[in-house]
Amino acid sequence: MTTAQWLLNLGLLIFILATNLGTRPVTRRRLALPIILAVVAGAWLLSDVPTRGNDVALDFIGAGTGVALGILAALLMPVKRRPDGTVESKAGALYALLWLVVIGGRVAFAESANGWAAASIRDFSISNAITGADAWTAAFIIMALTMVTARVITTLIRCRSLPLFTRAGAQPAGQY
Repeated sequence: MTTAQWLLNLGLLIFILATNLGTRPVTRRRLALPIILAVVAGAWLLSDVPTRGNDVALDFIGAGTGVALGILAALLMPVKRRPDGTVESKAGALYALLWLVVIGGRVAFAESANGWAAASIRDFSISNAITGADAWTAAFIIMALTMVTARVITTLIRCRSLPLFTRAGAQPAGQY
């Protein structure tokens, strides 16, 4: 991995944990920002996705894994409506651990692909018609972007499913 890729992964981890750990209000901005960033990152990083052999199948596996992990991340971040009608989320150690494992796993795979596991990954790729490092990179980027998107969508669904009133006369205050 390049220094830029290390910094990108570290920055992503710091951003996710800094904006989600603890008890936080759920606002439109807080839900929209990760989606906007995912769209921009996708447009920037996925301009030339390999499509030969089983590369597309690998991308679908990455997307499916990302969706499952995103739903899990959202479930590890409970939401509740406050008495004033606003919604808050609370993320703790398990949420942080999930993101550490996912981002750490991607980094470990990338590093091992250039080191001790290079021959095994090459042989696996050849026997499964995966065209190379660019295909793996695209699948991991797709996994990351779908994870973020699935977490936001799941959180939004969970917020919208909360009862609108928590006590007599309380009105929602423009949040989810």
